[in-house]
Amino acid sequence: MRVLFIGLGVMGLPMARNLAAAGVCDLVVHDVDPARAHEVAAEVTARAGEPAAEAGQADVLLLMVPSSDVVEQLLLGDGLLERLRPGSVVLDMSSSRPASTVELARRAAERGVRYVDAPVSGGQAKAITGELSIMAGGDADPVERVRPLLSAMGSTIHRTGPAGSGHALKALNNLLSAIGIAGAAEVLTAGTKFGLDPKVMLDVINSSTGRNQATQVKFEPYVLSGTFDSGFALSLMVKDLRTALQIADDTGTPTPVARTVVDAAARALQATPEPGADHTVLARWIAANAGVDLAAATREHT
Repeated sequence: MRVLFIGLGVMGLPMARNLAAAGVCDLVVHDVDPARAHEVAAEVTARAGEPAAEAGQADVLLLMVPSSDVVEQLLLGDGLLERLRPGSVVLDMSSSRPASTVELARRAAERGVRYVDAPVSGGQAKAITGELSIMAGGDADPVERVRPLLSAMGSTIHRTGPAGSGHALKALNNLLSAIGIAGAAEVLTAGTKFGLDPKVMLDVINSSTGRNQATQVKFEPYVLSGTFDSGFALSLMVKDLRTALQIADDTGTPTPVARTVVDAAARALQATPEPGADHTVLARWIAANAGVDLAAATREHT
């Protein structure tokens, strides 16, 4: 199976490495930075190639790019969809808009090309270890065809339904994750102002009913430490959150809590000067609005 892998960023790079290490395909890599593609090809069993020249020989076109706009540009603007052979598979592992995915899948089907949207969850750490959670939308046959590829990059693979369903679930999952971050930040901020040690609060919460993925995985290494470097950009999270709200709007679902959190995330992004700021900066912004620095407060209690 020949795979053309486009997108060697924070997530795509370790995913491509794991795919190469698994030896389940003949791997061709490409990135907007050609030097990066050549570096990756030199360190793993792969080669660098240009999409226009390689798409016609690919069994699977794997995309790990920032947005639906980039996916659409690659497939339609750059003409990769026209170059793919009938029977080949587009495997979009980006965080894309479900409506765009549904339309691209329809257009692919007209050319005899199968479409699977398989976004991931778990962040850079799980991408490195090959333990991502993968949500695969698409017909059963193409999902099964790409399963060996997905298994090389993730430890949990769920078929979520037709094309577009994976991207919908990814956005909704990220919305719930953001709600967890915001709620934990407010609780730790209030407790800190009361005089409690943030680290002690976190330990108690993580052994009690208030725990969530943010308190268990993100706050100690990235927020209380003051590093804010989990590997997932706040700008990308805000994009996903807006996608989730669009799903809610389209389905007539009231989301008062979610809208408050999405607004907070957007304001945090606007107020954050660092380019590529990490999504955990949302917690810093929430605390700062109350005059609290959770990292500094943690150090004071050490």
